[in-house]
Amino acid sequence: FSHPLLKDHKIQVAGIEYFDVIYGTQAKINVYNPMVKNNSKDLSASWIQISKVQKVGVADGIGAGSWVYPSYSGNNFARFHVAWLDGLKTCPDHDCGAFVQVSSSVGLGGRFKPVSVYNGPQYVIDVVIFKDPKTKNWWVAYGPQNIHIGYWPREIFHFMKDQCNYALWGGYVQGPTASSHSPQMGSGHFASEGFGKAAFVSNIQIVDNEGKYVSPNDKQIGLVATNLSKYTAKAHGYGYSHYGVHT
Repeated sequence: FSHPLLKDHKIQVAGIEYFDVIYGTQAKINVYNPMVKNNSKDLSASWIQISKVQKVGVADGIGAGSWVYPSYSGNNFARFHVAWLDGLKTCPDHDCGAFVQVSSSVGLGGRFKPVSVYNGPQYVIDVVIFKDPKTKNWWVAYGPQNIHIGYWPREIFHFMKDQCNYALWGGYVQGPTASSHSPQMGSGHFASEGFGKAAFVSNIQIVDNEGKYVSPNDKQIGLVATNLSKYTAKAHGYGYSHYGVHT
């Protein structure tokens, strides 16, 4: 598997991929607390991401969602993170000095409480990533109130100055042992189990060239699952504002 953003990285992905011109995206992310070993450098993410891909390993990308990343945060709790990727490195939150935070009401790295329970209560977060048409900066907004958390300046991007051509909604695991001693993704259960048992990303929309939020073009979208013995994806709820995926 050659992920468009990462070359020679150990990563497993399950979700929906999109290949078309976009200017942002929004979705609801179902938050669980997947198990990741404390002594590993692996992470497990429930995530949305947009990118401008030139070729495999040559890309700009930004994303936001839930990470369980013990070697970064110091514990196994699901936390809210954003990240900038340039194909060679990943810069979470304020690392690399790239992200400019403007809101103090939503803390990057903040713990999610409560989190979803298998066959029990389900909890989601609302995340939006979009380009400001005036400044050309790329913003992240959070929650039902659409709180503008902060932005990545246009100047830091090599390829993503104007638009993106790739999106991913779903989950991924990454790290030195992500392939051999795989962490859980989402709820830790297969997508076929459905709502309440498998994690999901729902209400997926993209931003078009007029700045409108619309449903993705079905012809440009597809499921991705790089290791079906461990991680799966299943689309659900076709139609305006309801497009989603279980992972």
